[in-house]
Amino acid sequence: MARTPESRPNHRGTLVAVICLVTVVFDGYDLIVFGTTIPSLLAYEPWSLDAAQLGVIAGYAMIGMLLGTLLSGFATDLLGRRRLFLACATWFSLCMLGCALAPSSWVFALFRLLSGIGLGGILPTAIALTVEFAPPNRRNFFSAVMSSGFSAGSIVASLLGIAVLESHGFRPMFAFGVLPLVLIVPIAWRVLPESIDFLVAKGRLAEAREVAARYGKTVPEPVSAADDAGIGTLLKPPFRRVVAVFAATCLIGQLFIYGLGTWLPQIMRSAGYPLGSALQFLTAMSVGAIAGAAVMSWTADRIGPRRVAFTGFLIGVAALVVLSLNPPTAVLYVAVALAGVGANGTAVILNGFIATWFPAQVRASALGTIMTVARFGGILGPLLGGWIAAAQVPAQWNFYVFLLPVALGAVFVLLLPRTRSSVPAPHNAVSTV
Repeated sequence: MARTPESRPNHRGTLVAVICLVTVVFDGYDLIVFGTTIPSLLAYEPWSLDAAQLGVIAGYAMIGMLLGTLLSGFATDLLGRRRLFLACATWFSLCMLGCALAPSSWVFALFRLLSGIGLGGILPTAIALTVEFAPPNRRNFFSAVMSSGFSAGSIVASLLGIAVLESHGFRPMFAFGVLPLVLIVPIAWRVLPESIDFLVAKGRLAEAREVAARYGKTVPEPVSAADDAGIGTLLKPPFRRVVAVFAATCLIGQLFIYGLGTWLPQIMRSAGYPLGSALQFLTAMSVGAIAGAAVMSWTADRIGPRRVAFTGFLIGVAALVVLSLNPPTAVLYVAVALAGVGANGTAVILNGFIATWFPAQVRASALGTIMTVARFGGILGPLLGGWIAAAQVPAQWNFYVFLLPVALGAVFVLLLPRTRSSVPAPHNAVSTV
């Protein structure tokens, strides 16, 4: 039997995933670094910031990400995934340098907002590229490993904070975020391919065939304007309900990730742990997220992502209950790691679920639309954490505030479709799943 191009071994897709992975590491670093610097920013006398103000500044980055995710959906159609990826990486790197050099708190807040615009476009673009060029039977795994770069970036932020913050303050932590412009963008410019789907949509069929041949992929049939599927298709049955449930579920996941991830070091500081130990808890959460994403994605490729995502949210609920009970330190580390599984690990599975469930013609639009809605959770999470910290309520409320939403997330997962076949592809769509 003749082998199709996608059935032949080809490792070039792994290089695409690696480039996306390293960039997402910095994406995660640039977002979580704010949480690691909160104790230092609170102690920085020239700016005289309090917890509520820092919660608002944390929300600015999420607002920027909301705008970036929204704009990326339109920019992808104009620029293509490759150029959008490069533009976003360059933008957030320069804005991180602006944060490091900010002369005042309002300039710092402005650059956090602007950096979020670049950060918001990275993840959906990276997921779409990774899934498109991954082996057909390993797409959940490739997507999960690439997306776990976010948690790896959190670890880098925590470890660098332990080494740098007490002696040098917060500015070097943000200056570190300029490295993608120096290390990643030049390499990505040379080796990252353009999306085959984008090339076909633009009528650049010769280029599409060349990229497909190089990466062992098949070229989808050109789609006429009448059959083109985008955001409008997602807002019609049978996709509309599925998009709404995915969006609500991912919103809760983002609330959990950014709420707990932003405030965990300060929560531990308030509980009496020194800065270094407080940052170690963030490291434990990130390690749990990476390990959880790897195991959960491997499982999702075998039993499906729906059941795995449901289990992930239940793990998050259990972890928050344990954290609220003020357990011994060893148990606390385990619970924090499990919170990472329930937060970041589950979000990784949901991203892969979206990317592999929707047909190729609406995949980028689905990712962009759902992630845009989900960013509201990323805005609300840090704000909730800041309000709780400023209210000086008992410590367990720092975890209670996330408990009900995470439990609701598990309920929403049950409303997601069981299989891809339950919703037909748009007319003339070519499935790549």
